[in-house]
Amino acid sequence: MRGVAFVFPGQGSQSVGMGTDLVENFPAARLVFEEASDATGMDLLRLCKEGPAEELNRTEATQPAILTASMAAYRVLDNETELRPVMVAGHSLGEYTALTAAGGFSLHDAAPLARRRGRFMQEAVPEGEGAMAAVLGMELDALEALCRDVDGLAVPANLNGPGQIVISGETAAVEAVIALVRERGGKRAVLLPVSGPFHSPLMEPAAKRLQAVLVALDVHETAVPLVNNADAETVRTPEQIRDGLVRQLTAPVRWEAGVRRMVAEGAACFIEIGPGRVLSNLIRRIDREVQVWHMADTESLKAIQKAPVLREV
Repeated sequence: MRGVAFVFPGQGSQSVGMGTDLVENFPAARLVFEEASDATGMDLLRLCKEGPAEELNRTEATQPAILTASMAAYRVLDNETELRPVMVAGHSLGEYTALTAAGGFSLHDAAPLARRRGRFMQEAVPEGEGAMAAVLGMELDALEALCRDVDGLAVPANLNGPGQIVISGETAAVEAVIALVRERGGKRAVLLPVSGPFHSPLMEPAAKRLQAVLVALDVHETAVPLVNNADAETVRTPEQIRDGLVRQLTAPVRWEAGVRRMVAEGAACFIEIGPGRVLSNLIRRIDREVQVWHMADTESLKAIQKAPVLREV
């Protein structure tokens, strides 16, 4: 069945001011911020509205802040339109938002879970010992071979789209890959401003801590399928959800494969819900035939409400 897929952004999409417009114009958005703030013990509205950027960019703060801003946008979209997704997905942290929107988690549980996940990831590897880099214009097989050729650990971490792969690992190994990318046929590689080697085997300590938390957490079967990061497969049950979230920390985010899975299973339109347009841009590169929209503020909501193509799905 043709329909719309809702997708939710991950870390790196944050910016000071995110969610503020919706809070000022829609009570539903304010309620999301209030509930998430109560659950986490953080003033998430102040953090998103005022920053400063240095505080917002701390992984432990970034993750609940993005989840909350994205859920505020989702609640407004849900209230103000008749659009309902046939499936959901999210990039890394965004998978938690997708699960919350689909009923797998309550917001009261999801916001502090995102905060704990951020802390576990931050503490898994001492600062400076791990890094990530974006590699452009190189095929996966060639990049995997290059990673094996350098000393130390470097692995593909985010399989984002055609010609765009993120690697993760020990700082020296990642830097060695960067130095060799052009020599091996790639276009370029650049270090990313992140605080750890996410989605690599170095996150195993974080995965073990997260697993212990998820076992004790109330997880529900989702109302619609989730296309997960770890396998690019549709899942719905609590067991599948927990397993995928634990493996997601140490395995690559298979975003391109996940988008192709959603298209194959009936997604004719995508709406990226939350701050930034990272996923919108990636989806357009993966499949130029699908419609892609973005929902983060009043202006983007009005554009969606006027879009005839969305009224047809």
